[in-house]
Amino acid sequence: MSDKRSIFEEVAAPRKSVPASPPVSQDARPAIRVWLIVLFALVVIMVGVGGLTRLTDSGLSITEWRPVTGALPPLSEAAWMAEFEKYRAIPEYELQNAGMTLDAFKTIYWWEWGHRQLGRVIGLVWAAGFAGFVLTRRIPRGWTGRLLLPGVLGGVQGAIGWWMVSSGLEPGRVDVASTRLAVHLGLAFAILGLLAWLILRLSTTEAELLQARRRREGGLGAATGMLAALVFVQVLLGALVAGIDAGRSYTTWPLMGGQILPPTAFDLTPLWRNLVENPGLVQFVHRGVGYGVVLAVLAVWMLSRRSPVGQIRRALDYVALATVAQLLLGIWTVVASAPWPLGLAHQIIAVLLFALTLRARFYALYPPAERIARA
Repeated sequence: MSDKRSIFEEVAAPRKSVPASPPVSQDARPAIRVWLIVLFALVVIMVGVGGLTRLTDSGLSITEWRPVTGALPPLSEAAWMAEFEKYRAIPEYELQNAGMTLDAFKTIYWWEWGHRQLGRVIGLVWAAGFAGFVLTRRIPRGWTGRLLLPGVLGGVQGAIGWWMVSSGLEPGRVDVASTRLAVHLGLAFAILGLLAWLILRLSTTEAELLQARRRREGGLGAATGMLAALVFVQVLLGALVAGIDAGRSYTTWPLMGGQILPPTAFDLTPLWRNLVENPGLVQFVHRGVGYGVVLAVLAVWMLSRRSPVGQIRRALDYVALATVAQLLLGIWTVVASAPWPLGLAHQIIAVLLFALTLRARFYALYPPAERIARA
């Protein structure tokens, strides 16, 4: 005998079972983080190789942009001669390197080829990792666009790199335009900053980040954000200095040509050209903003002493140490007439300072939980 059913009972239509989508692997976040760390390290190396390419005057040795076929270097003597003939047709050879031998050309060619090849390697590492995580459905919810962005910016960077190089092929020029060099280096630092932030976000779970956000220290978060922006501006000014070899124009410190403002500061006309083309004024502005960075770091460091979170205080300690190192290295570089080893070290320390500043900002916005807090 069947069970009696109430006349008020709703009879629901049988539900069809819907297959659940494959869950995100618990290992996805650590694996993606490792992939991003590899990309970050490769971009840092790229910044260093790019600096050496500029310091060795190798950037104009390849006069064409061939993203695919350019991956192969000249493989025969005839191919080498063809590349050399292209170089001999540009102003840098005619005005600066007339009489250069084929062997000497090969040296600068390999520097620029290696620089471009490293860019291709970075693109392949990003593409392989992104495709692998997408196909295996291991990207956490909401992260697809975030992980796509570094690859998009990398493609834009390649185009900007050629835009920069093409400026040095114009009549009468022996170097690339310093403003375009600043854009190129600035985008490299933007990519580094994005990667660093994503790596920090992936160091903990979304639930933990949500809890940490409630403990955020808004004042320090704003202060470290402004500090990161100031460091970024200083990086752009450093690119202007490098682009016109302004670091070798005045090699005394703290004065320039025996006075605070260099005597040649406004020699060019119209006046606006002095801001990007006058070695004396460009170096003066770079020095001045550098002093501003030091004062800003000191102010933020003192503000951080009030934080009850030890990790925030230690993060600002590292920022302060990197700033002091960068200041002393910058002075040494100027006094020594900017030799390439010091110039390269100065650029790499700038990467470290920028990354440490972003790390301090992350901890201010997402303070880690601590068992014992200072009163």
